[in-house]
Amino acid sequence: MRAWLACCVFALLFFTQSHASAQPTQRTVTLWHAYRGAEQQALEQLIRSFERTQPNVRVSVLAVPFDAYASKLEAAIPRQNGPDLFLDAHERVSSYRARGLIVDSDAVLDLARTEASGAGARLSASDVFEQVSLDAFSANSHVWGAPLALKCLALFVDEALYVRAGSPPLDELESLSAFTDGRLGEGVVPLVYYASNAYFHAPILHAFGGSLLDPADGRYAFVGERAERSVQFVTQLQRDHVTPQELDGAAVSQMFRAGKSLAAISGPWMLGELGDRPVRIVALPRLRQTGQPMRSFVTVEGALLAQHAREPALARALAAFLVRADAAQVRARVGRQVVATRAAWSDPALAQDRTLQPFLRAARVGLAMPTHSNMRLAFEPANQALRRALRDPAALRVALEAGARRFAVGTRPLPPASNPLWLQLLLGSLALTAIYRTVQRARDPVFRQSVRASRTAYAYVSHAVIVVGLLVVSPLVVGALTSLYAGRDGALSYVGTANYREILTAQGAGLLSSGSFYAVLLVTVLWTLANLVLHVSIGVILALLLSRTWLSLRGIYRVLLIVPWAVPSYVTALSWKGMFQRQTGAINAMLHMVGVEPVSWFASFSTAFTANVLTNTWLGFPFMMVVTLGALAGIPQDLYEAAEVDGASAWQQFWLITVPLLKPSLLPAVAMGAVWTFNQFNVIYLVSGGEPDGGTEILVTEAYRWAFTRQAQYGYAAAYAVLIFGVLVLLTRALDRVTQGPARPKGENS
Repeated sequence: MRAWLACCVFALLFFTQSHASAQPTQRTVTLWHAYRGAEQQALEQLIRSFERTQPNVRVSVLAVPFDAYASKLEAAIPRQNGPDLFLDAHERVSSYRARGLIVDSDAVLDLARTEASGAGARLSASDVFEQVSLDAFSANSHVWGAPLALKCLALFVDEALYVRAGSPPLDELESLSAFTDGRLGEGVVPLVYYASNAYFHAPILHAFGGSLLDPADGRYAFVGERAERSVQFVTQLQRDHVTPQELDGAAVSQMFRAGKSLAAISGPWMLGELGDRPVRIVALPRLRQTGQPMRSFVTVEGALLAQHAREPALARALAAFLVRADAAQVRARVGRQVVATRAAWSDPALAQDRTLQPFLRAARVGLAMPTHSNMRLAFEPANQALRRALRDPAALRVALEAGARRFAVGTRPLPPASNPLWLQLLLGSLALTAIYRTVQRARDPVFRQSVRASRTAYAYVSHAVIVVGLLVVSPLVVGALTSLYAGRDGALSYVGTANYREILTAQGAGLLSSGSFYAVLLVTVLWTLANLVLHVSIGVILALLLSRTWLSLRGIYRVLLIVPWAVPSYVTALSWKGMFQRQTGAINAMLHMVGVEPVSWFASFSTAFTANVLTNTWLGFPFMMVVTLGALAGIPQDLYEAAEVDGASAWQQFWLITVPLLKPSLLPAVAMGAVWTFNQFNVIYLVSGGEPDGGTEILVTEAYRWAFTRQAQYGYAAAYAVLIFGVLVLLTRALDRVTQGPARPKGENS
């Protein structure tokens, strides 16, 4: 019987093994992307087609949010948890190469060239792909990505206004100045574009022979005669009312969509905001003044092969499939992409596409965005210099030179690396001391007895201790240790207290110079005080009104006044930002109704600071109102009745009864409000954005910029955070003393 069972088991195992060996092993290739909408739909369609051509291959697709895309790649690929292939823009190639995250795509291009050549002569890479896309991904005699799509700026023209104006020629930008005499209609301007943004200014700068950055050595180039002439040209356009002042991207879309402009300079992202509005899209015109075309920066999206890929051969095959002519046609038709594969445009429908063809022509004469690591760092100082120069044309040269100085500060040499031995000795000593004290306490019989007696209490608080330790204490410790390191793009080396020395000495400049720690600290303190005064005063006044019994509909008023506090702060900040906009804002519209000229709210410190304070006051007063209402409900009415019998006036009752009894509840709320306001990131970042010229930045937004817009100098930003923590400790201690009142002498009866 046992022998029979053994034979059955052996036969079953043999059959299972034979069946498994007969089935081919399925292989999986992982793809990451940040596409949404039609682009994602086209990609998913192509993935299904690829899987049909490879029956034993499955593509695992992960859509990652754009804001977290680069950081997730940088964290996952070195640990071999990342994708085999990912789609991204070419500007990050330099950073990815420096971190060893990608391998070259020469083999992919060879596959694409071989397939495109067929039985004919072997085609070159420039015969298969648009040259600008190859330029974008080329470095050190290799191509580091398989080009997929091109994105750049073009000229959008309102068809209705265009026909009404007599279908004027659009080959020169200056021709739009012929429509500044009101022929387009009341309140309609010839051109709208984001003139104060360096990316949108770049086509004009290139037409004058200038550039933002020297791609060879990463030198800041937005200075000198060519840069000055380009800014003067834009200033003249604004003076001649060809284009309005102080437009941002949202205002450009809003005005063009509302039929308030004949033309707009924007990118393909604006297509989704126009709805069914008929538009004509043409390549950027040339400038009559220089005779040169406006050449936009071109961003090229491509398929990049990840280092440590588990299936490198499949990743190359998938990348080669995505750049094939038929696949590119799907991406163009479904995803509305300006594809980089030349053969795709042989499709008659695509060859006559009135949307994609103008962008293709603009990309062919455009300039690939430099991939030098300094490129992303150049935009912030260039934007600030451009905004300042357009607001004050007399200070043009000063503004451009100030931008160069900011760039120099951001790219300054890092502090020399130090020996971390002293830090290791200090941490080791602290750890040994803690272990020694813990062992001593554990050996104490009284301590052990008290622990046993309090086991239930420890069980109740253990989860809170763990959570606070992980979410509060650990980040503080890690941040403090990070502040002792310096580096860019995440490559850190130990420098001791060098970051603190640079911050506290204002990097060798004046202590109150623009952007110094002390200047930003003064603005932060002024910001906190101004908001606290308004929050408390408005909150107390409204609470006193709402506590009156003679006021009808008090419940409705309370609900309505709490709404600003209930709405997320970033939604409120963006709404107020729109209301302060010079051209389309509601506040300037109301001022215009009473005969007041529009105000450039972010052109000076006083008005920009006021805009920030008004926004945050709207957000902050409901909290103080609710706290005051609760405190007022606890004040006995007998006190007011007795005071009235004694002949006390309303002011005396408020000052001698209400205020003293409000203090115990209101002062802690003031302390909390001070901390919140001191670190109110959303309002400053979203409303004024630090304008003008970084003058309204506070400490927390300045720390953010060092971490995320200035080559990821995390150590320097962490030092800022530690200093902010220290200032808040001093602030809360001071407020605590105010709350508790002056200390009583020893022996005094309470």
